[in-house]
Amino acid sequence: MSGRAQLMWDDAVTGYDFGDDHPMDPVRLGLTMSLVRSFGLDRAVDVVAGKPAGESTLRLVHRSDYLEAVRAASADPRAADQGYGLGTVDDPAFAGMHEVSALIAGQSVAAAEAVWRGGTAHAVNFTGGLHHAMPGGAAGFCIYNDPALAIARLLELGAERVAYVDVDVHHGDGVQAAFWEDPRVLTISLHEHPRTLFPHTGWPEETGAGAGEGGAVNVALPAGTGDGGWLRAFHAVVPELLADFRPQVLVTQHGADTHFEDPLAHLAVTLDAQRAVMEACHDFAHAYAENGRWVALGGGGYAVVDVVPRSWTHLVGIAAHAPVEPETVIPSSWRDEVYARTRQLGPARMTDGRVPVWKPWEEGYDPADRLDQAVLAARRAAYPLRGLLT
Repeated sequence: MSGRAQLMWDDAVTGYDFGDDHPMDPVRLGLTMSLVRSFGLDRAVDVVAGKPAGESTLRLVHRSDYLEAVRAASADPRAADQGYGLGTVDDPAFAGMHEVSALIAGQSVAAAEAVWRGGTAHAVNFTGGLHHAMPGGAAGFCIYNDPALAIARLLELGAERVAYVDVDVHHGDGVQAAFWEDPRVLTISLHEHPRTLFPHTGWPEETGAGAGEGGAVNVALPAGTGDGGWLRAFHAVVPELLADFRPQVLVTQHGADTHFEDPLAHLAVTLDAQRAVMEACHDFAHAYAENGRWVALGGGGYAVVDVVPRSWTHLVGIAAHAPVEPETVIPSSWRDEVYARTRQLGPARMTDGRVPVWKPWEEGYDPADRLDQAVLAARRAAYPLRGLLT
């Protein structure tokens, strides 16, 4: 395999724009790529623009009638059919919506193809991770489900075991639904509890069905969970499942909306803990996936200046084997760009000033602790179905 990671990027992805008042501001994508360049990480990776996902690829996950509805809304936003989740408050229709959504999906599919075919061991598409879109509808700011499309393409190419780990604050419901009965795909989602956050799914009892029973694992974290609990839950579930499953490819989704500054959710995770999970996913790819195959995606994140660009720049650096140290000072040129584009002051360093620590699960659990209850519920629901001890 190539010694260099691939970073998927096309300037046109910033056209994924639901409007001025929508929380998913595309400035987060442009500022992330600008910060990547400010640190010279674009020279440590191969920057590649994938082609838009075509009809046959999109139909690996999405129904043809839904694709037709997206195209119609893309051509005339006033004709958006809300029965497909289009033209809603969460997913307003806009001109060119199909084209740019297919472009973002195409980046994730191209990343999966490159990793599978040996062009690179690691590929990053931080513009992707749009995990809520369903086969027949848009949801949660997501038109096409690029993580599911990337996994479906891997299966089409011959993969027999693909693991998907989703650490976005919202449950990865669309990816889970796409592979609910498919034993070739293991989906693991750590997210805020469905009682308190959209999409109100991701209960530990959701474990898959049919041949795929035991193929879905959900850790529903109590609101307010911070670094120690988040990392404890992650390490209490993810490595053991991956070690057992031995995926040929690891696909991860790194929504930045677990952060304590995110306006749409209620976890209290720092940038430093997010970086620690990224490093762990990189290590897991080398430890458990064949030839270190790793496709890393972005996702949610609505603190578009302070959090998202720093978080995903760390992701690119880790995948490139050129990690940015947390104490690194951010170039003033980038901060000037932030102010020029947003009239906000950008962060000064690549850290929130924390050193994440957590207590390993193996040291015992507290049955009265809500975080430990969440971990134990996930293990008790899914582990026996996989032949693992809880």
